Amino acid sequence: MTDSTRTASPAVHLIGWTAFNADLMEKLTGWTTDADGGQALAEAAGRLCFKSWRKPRPETATNAGYLANILRQRHESVVEHATATFFVTGVSRSLLTELTRHRHLSLSVVSQRYVDESDAAMVLPPAATAEAQGIYEWAAEASKGWYRELVDGFTEAGMPRKQAREAARAVLPNMTETQFVVTANLRCWRDVLRRRWHVAADAEIRRFAGMMLDELRVLAPNVFQDFPAEPFGGDA
Repeated sequence: MTDSTRTASPAVHLIGWTAFNADLMEKLTGWTTDADGGQALAEAAGRLCFKSWRKPRPETATNAGYLANILRQRHESVVEHATATFFVTGVSRSLLTELTRHRHLSLSVVSQRYVDESDAAMVLPPAATAEAQGIYEWAAEASKGWYRELVDGFTEAGMPRKQAREAARAVLPNMTETQFVVTANLRCWRDVLRRRWHVAADAEIRRFAGMMLDELRVLAPNVFQDFPAEPFGGDA
């Protein structure tokens, strides 16, 4: 890529997550746990179903043990009570299109109608080779040139700038960078990862899923304890 073509690399930032009022829960039930946040909330919800506050079984006395049993039994509804929100940058419009197939995600995306894309960064697919970069560069610079020409032409003709950008964005490629905030409950994130942290998934979204999994393992390791270090399907 030349200096005139900006490229973006993916980044995910955890910006919001579930809080848990452990003191109030202990006051109401006498129960305590060795975890906090969404993991504690998931355990509390599960224990309420059976009023199992006393932890009679050693193998499920810890949060990790309790949630491992829940996940083995596929009683994943209890992890729906916890959510995680991410600020995502450096991904393509192609990835965004793939992600919208997951119906339970809540997305707030940079608007191409309002935001000037004349100097938008581009996101190369993971398979891009050095030999192919010239093609990506040509496509990026050509499309942005056409975009600027269209915006200028429409505005000179009297069209409001928002409508001009709305009409001109049609020439921008799928590799145009987008940014968004995305929220989901932990059961939904598990579903996303089962499908996208997989060797058969689109390469860019598989990379994204691996980054998400790294963040979610820090936030809620017990909820994601059954996910492999390598993508699913590697032995197929």
